[in-house]
Amino acid sequence: MYIILKEESNLPIYEQIVNAVKEGLINHTIQPGEMLPSIRSLAKDLQISVITTKRAYDELEKDGLIYSVPGKGFYVKETNQEFLREQQLKKLEQQLSDWIEQARGLGISPDEMKSMLDVLCEGRKES
Repeated sequence: MYIILKEESNLPIYEQIVNAVKEGLINHTIQPGEMLPSIRSLAKDLQISVITTKRAYDELEKDGLIYSVPGKGFYVKETNQEFLREQQLKKLEQQLSDWIEQARGLGISPDEMKSMLDVLCEGRKES
């Protein structure tokens, strides 16, 4: 499992881990039945607190995406990929709505927003 934490993100670290697992499920880089790294191992790899990693796993378990086998570890549950993707899209739409409101507050027109988005997307293609 490959997770990159972003220091500049407004999201808490545990949420970044949860989102990374969800994205892995959606894009099939994480498969149902796959064993996840132990809490301690993931914490060490990401150089974060064991408590933070445990919180992420607790959240994933609460969401029904993983399950634990005592003495063995955590495993990925079989999930409804479409439902999970729909949840992520809904979350993205809300974030975009918030950003649109911020842009409007700064007097940025819809055309300027589209141009900014185009520039940002082009910049991502090159990296």
